[in-house]
Amino acid sequence: MKFASFTHAGRPSYGLVTDQGLVDLSSRFPDAPTLRTFIAGGLERAAAVSEASADYALADVVLGPVIPDPDKIVCVGLNYHDHVNETGRTVTPNPMLFARYPGSQVGSGEAMVKPLESDEFDYEGELAVIIGKPGRRISEADALSHVAGYACYNDGSVRDWQRHTSQFMPGKTFAATGGFGPWMVSADEIPDPTVLTLTTRLNGEQVQRTTVDLMITPIPTLIAYTSTILPLLPGDVIVSGTPGGVGARRTPKLFMKNGDVVEVEVSGIGILRNPVVAEH
Repeated sequence: MKFASFTHAGRPSYGLVTDQGLVDLSSRFPDAPTLRTFIAGGLERAAAVSEASADYALADVVLGPVIPDPDKIVCVGLNYHDHVNETGRTVTPNPMLFARYPGSQVGSGEAMVKPLESDEFDYEGELAVIIGKPGRRISEADALSHVAGYACYNDGSVRDWQRHTSQFMPGKTFAATGGFGPWMVSADEIPDPTVLTLTTRLNGEQVQRTTVDLMITPIPTLIAYTSTILPLLPGDVIVSGTPGGVGARRTPKLFMKNGDVVEVEVSGIGILRNPVVAEH
């Protein structure tokens, strides 16, 4: 099943994505006003309305970030060897983690915003892992049973601000710089995420491509490690890292600019597509 957060006629909602459009779930499950709270109550409840007629066409809604209100967004840096190599760094013994904030995200179709303060706005295509079942100190063996589903992510990075200090946060959480969508595909449809292929395109040209099995720290280990630090909750998001090919490490450098269109595609999930606009 596919689940999306969206706005229709100014009303925020979420729903089940079908071939016909969107089945509005917030009106059918008033105890769960957001996709995050619906996930907490169990995705299997959606099966009861999976054959219902669509309430809205996809063209008639504005897709939002898959989870607009997560308790936490944990991002992973340097998690593919080709990206480690292009940065000139070395593999660390433990995963490199940093945080994003919900206000830094937009949905598929919404504009990613190049901030006034920088001309070094870079793409980073990634696989997002959305937690479904809460847990603390989750074992690697049990980790995938805690996953609600997967989505595409663009960890848009403001490179010069990222280099201000040894901490990445300034360059990673400018307003409206991250794309998250277009929807979440439930984990039962992706029992083995290592078979997925991730591709990033800028203005139709491929700039990144990898298979998820090439991660340095695989998803079960990321879940186990992160849940040791603090409990993972339904709707939490782990953004699992980008492969090589980022614009900052190309010659010449390739940064996103006003009028560009950037796409992150993950096989079995879909395409996260965002125009780029420069802030005025």
